[in-house]
Amino acid sequence: MSEDLHYRVELADPAGHLLRIRLTIPEPDPAGQRLSLPAWIPGSYMIRDFARNIVAIEAASAGRRLKLEKLDKHSWRCAPTRRGASLEVDCEIYAWDLSVRTAHFDHSHAFFNGTSVFLQAHGHEQRSCLVELCPPAWPGAEGWRVATAMSEARGRPGAAKRHGFGLYQAADYDELIDHPVEIGAFARASFKAGGVAHEVVITGRHDGDLGRLTGDLSRICEWQIALFGTPAPMKRYLFLAMVVGDGYGGLEHRASTALLASRDDLPHAAMDKPSEGYKRFLGLCSHEYFHSWNVKRIRPAAFTPYDLSREAHTTLLWAFEGITSYYDDLALVRSGVLTPADYLAQLGRTIAGVLRTPGRLRQSLADSSFDAWTKYYRQDENAPNAIVSYYTKGALVALATDLQLRAASGGSRSLDDVMRLLWRGYRDGVGGVAEGGIFDAVAEIGGSELGHWLRRAVEGTAELPLARWLKPFGIRLTRELEELPSLGVRLVPGIAEARLANVLSGGAAHRAGLSAGDEVLAIDDLRVGREALDAVLRRHRAGDRLRVHAFRRDELRRFEVALDAPALKTVILQGQPRASAAQRRLQAGWLGAAIG
Repeated sequence: MSEDLHYRVELADPAGHLLRIRLTIPEPDPAGQRLSLPAWIPGSYMIRDFARNIVAIEAASAGRRLKLEKLDKHSWRCAPTRRGASLEVDCEIYAWDLSVRTAHFDHSHAFFNGTSVFLQAHGHEQRSCLVELCPPAWPGAEGWRVATAMSEARGRPGAAKRHGFGLYQAADYDELIDHPVEIGAFARASFKAGGVAHEVVITGRHDGDLGRLTGDLSRICEWQIALFGTPAPMKRYLFLAMVVGDGYGGLEHRASTALLASRDDLPHAAMDKPSEGYKRFLGLCSHEYFHSWNVKRIRPAAFTPYDLSREAHTTLLWAFEGITSYYDDLALVRSGVLTPADYLAQLGRTIAGVLRTPGRLRQSLADSSFDAWTKYYRQDENAPNAIVSYYTKGALVALATDLQLRAASGGSRSLDDVMRLLWRGYRDGVGGVAEGGIFDAVAEIGGSELGHWLRRAVEGTAELPLARWLKPFGIRLTRELEELPSLGVRLVPGIAEARLANVLSGGAAHRAGLSAGDEVLAIDDLRVGREALDAVLRRHRAGDRLRVHAFRRDELRRFEVALDAPALKTVILQGQPRASAAQRRLQAGWLGAAIG
C-alpha cells in the first residue's frame, strides 16, 4: 500500500448546508470497490445511520462514470475499474445537525465528525489518509481558520499550517474518523498541562473569560495526567466548544473533544465565584478529558476493533461512562478548582437523581450498559420506571468502590490504583477489557470479597448503603423532601398545561390509572394548569383524595387520586463538625482537603 487515500472537503453550499467530499482511491478493488459510511460514532451508543444525510453520490474512473450499486442502507459497491486506474467517489452531504455527533454547516461555521463525511474504502482501512480542507469561497469568510487535532501533512505539497487550510493526514481510517474538525472565525486560547499543548476553541457569540477558563482547565488536566502518570497519551489536545443559547453535550476523541454548551455557562470577567452553569461546563470538559484514558485507550474488548456497521454490545458502559462520571467532578475538587463543599453538594444531587428513578430497582447496570442502544438512547415516557442511567448510578457504584477501598486500607488504596492498573494493562492499545475485567482489577487491588461485591452491585438492583460507607469519612447523608404531597408524576416542561410526561411506577397517579400524555384539566371540579396544580397540592396532605378530570387524547376521564407523602427533593452531604483525626485524614485523601 504505497499511496494514500485522499479526501477533499469543500464547503459547497452554506445556505443549503451541503458539504462536498471527494474520495480518491489509488488502487481500488478491481472486482468492484465496496464503500460504506459508519452507522454510529464511538462514544454515542445508538445507530445514527449517517448515510441518510448523503444527498448525492457518484463514482468515476479514468474519465468515465461508473455505476454504484447500493447494497444496504449505508453501503455501496462500485462497478469494476480498469487495472491501474484510480477511483474517485463524490458525495454531497447535508450537514444541519447542531450536535457533537454529526455535522453542522452554514454561513457562521462548519463542524464535522469523520463518521459523518468520510466513506470507508473496504480493504483499505490501514492505508494512510490525506485530508484536503478547501477554504470557503464566499465573501465574509475570509478570516475563517481550522481547528483539529489531526496532524498537518508536513513535507507534502500543499500541507496545511497550524489552523490553516490545506493538507492534513491520519495514519489510517480509525484515526481519520477520530479527529473532529471545526472551521470558522472562532476564539482561541491555549495552555500547557503535563508538558502537552492544549487549546480551547470557542465558536459562537460569547463574552467568556478565556483566561479564567484555561487557568481552571490547566489544573484539571494536570491532575488527570498525574493520576495516570506521564507521559500523557496525546501530543496535543483540543477542546472544541460550540456555544449557543441553550445546549449541553460532549463527545470524546483520542486527542480532542467536541462540546456543546450554553454561552451563559462560560465564566465572565465579573464572576467572583463559579456559577452552577460554569461548574457544569467544567465537569463536562473534565468528563470528556478523562475519556482520553478511560474508553479511548482502556476500552471494552467488544470495541476492539470497532465495528461501526452495527451495534457493539457490552455490559461495561457502567465502568467506562460511570467511572468517568465519578471522576469528572472529583477531578475538579482534587485539583482545587471546586471546594469540598461544592463537590459534596453536586454529589448529593447525583444521589438524589438516582433515588428518584424507580427504574433503578428494575434494571441492573450490566443490563443498562448492554441495552443502551435501544433503551438509554431511545427513551420513552416509561423510561424512568424501566431503566437506570449507567452514567449516574455507575458513578455511585464507582464512589462506593472508592470509599470501601480507602476505608479498608486506611487510605493507602483507592479506585485510583484500579485505574492505574487498567492503564498499565491496556495503554498500548492491544486487546481490550473482558466483560469481567473490571471486577478482576478491583479484586487485585482490594481483595476478592470487594470484587464479588462489585459484581453483585453491577449485576443486581439492590440499593447502595452510601450513608454507611460515608460514615468513616465523617460525612453525614440526609434526605430533604419536597414541601408538597406527591402525585408521582413529571410534567411536560415549557407549557402552561398540566400535561403528564411521566407517571412514576407505584405513585399516586399510577395507582389511580392516570397515564403519560394525559392532560389534567380540573381537580375537585376547579380548572387547573401547571401553576395552579402546585397551588392545589399546597392545600392538601398525604392521604387526601382528589377528584381529577383529565383528557386522554380527546376523551374526558375521571380519576380518584390518593396523594402520597412528599417525594425526595435532594440529598445533602455534610461533614460532621466533630470528625475524628482518622476521618479527616480519609476526607483529605479522598477530596484533596479536609472538609471545612
